[in-house]
Amino acid sequence: MSASAERGPADDHVVLGKLTSPYGVKGWLKVYSYTSPMEGILDYEAWVLRHQGRLVRYRLSQGRPHGKGLVARLEGVDGREQAEALAGAEILLPKAELPELDGDDEFYWHQLEGLKVVTDGGVPLGRISYLFETGANDVMVVKGRDGDAVDSRERLLPYLPGEVVRDVDLEAGVMTVDWDPEF
Repeated sequence: MSASAERGPADDHVVLGKLTSPYGVKGWLKVYSYTSPMEGILDYEAWVLRHQGRLVRYRLSQGRPHGKGLVARLEGVDGREQAEALAGAEILLPKAELPELDGDDEFYWHQLEGLKVVTDGGVPLGRISYLFETGANDVMVVKGRDGDAVDSRERLLPYLPGEVVRDVDLEAGVMTVDWDPEF
């Protein structure tokens, strides 16, 4: 069987991309990939789709670049109507299946999201809400909340290990940064 129900909480997974719309009449779907490079999403044979509150596992039958994006075909999805039913689904991967990172100073974004951010002087700035990619470097969105930070501002900090990011302690849930709290 090509699709099977997936058990377990969704936070055991990381979002790799999403299915946007059908492509053609033979069950292909357009794929929006969050991986870098975008074709990296096609390296995973088993996709967990989160759609309408359910998690369902599918096997990737085929995938390829198409124009500026990607298209894919999943086993058991043989027609446009079946593909339409999956449009909008998020593509997930169990965190346990992510490849090991090379160094101790490398992190997946999902590991950084939610970390408390403090300056090297001990001033709490808030928590990392999310990260996004720019041409020059990745950027962390740090949101302060009452009782959790020096103020309730939202700050955009460049993710520059060794320059701005001084230390990441995943066990303690804290990132130390060289950053002026007034900026």
